[in-house]
Amino acid sequence: MMEYKKVKIETEYIKLGALLKFAGMVGDGSEAKARISLGSVRFNGEVETRRGKKVRIGDVVEMGERTVEIV
Repeated sequence: MMEYKKVKIETEYIKLGALLKFAGMVGDGSEAKARISLGSVRFNGEVETRRGKKVRIGDVVEMGERTVEIV
């Protein structure tokens, strides 16, 4: 079953690794780093391997069955 949620940020952007933690998609930073480096994370439909990628309002991040839209 797909899980879709909207995550509100108060800043201009959040880094991808921090977003995965903030949204509860991973347990900690080392898990975020591993998932991203393995190519398990999609950013706006494309595989993203940079954990420092800036994620802004309107972007969509997917990992497995979980999808997060930034609002």
